[in-house]
Amino acid sequence: MLNDTPTTSTPPTAAALPTARGPLSSAVLSALVQSPSDAGSVVAPVTDADPYGDDLHLALYLCYELHYRGLPGVDDAWEWNPDLLRLRAEMESAFLADVRAHVTVGGSAADEMDLLSTEHVDGSGPSFHLRDTGTAEQMREYLAHRSLYHLKEADPHAWTIPRLQGQAKASYVAVEFDEFGGGRGSRMHQNLFRDLLAAAGLDATYLGYLDRVGAPTLAPVNLMSMFGLHRSLRGAAVGHLAATEITSSPGSQRLVKALQRLEFPAECVAFYAEHVEADAVHEQVMRHDVVGDLIAREPELEADVVFGMRAIDHVEDVLADHLMDAWSNGRESLRPAS
Repeated sequence: MLNDTPTTSTPPTAAALPTARGPLSSAVLSALVQSPSDAGSVVAPVTDADPYGDDLHLALYLCYELHYRGLPGVDDAWEWNPDLLRLRAEMESAFLADVRAHVTVGGSAADEMDLLSTEHVDGSGPSFHLRDTGTAEQMREYLAHRSLYHLKEADPHAWTIPRLQGQAKASYVAVEFDEFGGGRGSRMHQNLFRDLLAAAGLDATYLGYLDRVGAPTLAPVNLMSMFGLHRSLRGAAVGHLAATEITSSPGSQRLVKALQRLEFPAECVAFYAEHVEADAVHEQVMRHDVVGDLIAREPELEADVVFGMRAIDHVEDVLADHLMDAWSNGRESLRPAS
């Protein structure tokens, strides 16, 4: 069973560091608990690591988190440590190569967005399952998995803003402005999700479920962090956000119905209801004013934009398969609590 954790109205602080999953995450964690000036070389074998394994993705997630809110008890100077950045680059290379191996190439961004906007009535996957037959416990598990992204929602995509120009930049910022609550802190989507977790009786601590999730959950967040932090992947980052906005509204509508059917509190419904309306508008902005303007300005990036759209589809399919496999076999989809 998923352990419930009492929460308060005060924003919870970051959780403790997670448990290592193998040589990569062990090397990273062992380094981070030391002062950068005292630590030796951060060395770990990447060549033989599973590019979609828990070990690599936990290690990569920890490296990326240094660029967000930092880690508890970890010196902020680790953010730009050359040894750690070298190891991160090796892990990124392995992960990116694996994603590219699973994603087809070719096609236009316009055609890809049309495909993404086509909803199948008889679709399958977690949101369909939760809407129709899922249990309250499975919904809580789903929310715990999603907390790894939604408690930092919009932050990964924000890295892309200074890498855009003209209308694409202005419209991209407009979409992010809504994600950050339109200037109202209480309406930031990441804060709305914190309220959702608290209302659902779940741990609303930032990174609270990091130790309970594996690569299928971490990889989608690592993907957007990688896209955002590399100028060379700015086209993929734009494609990623476009795909997110295009597919969010119908999926959020299914989760609204699921939460209502399962009689979850209003704060839980409110988070997804917000996305039903806002993301329907964002879809049009991303299609025409962001993707359209970017490709008109830098046509050589179209292939990367399409790759970004297909890459998110791949990593989300892996997570969906993980959830559905666990639930269809009567298992909990989260890792045991350490």
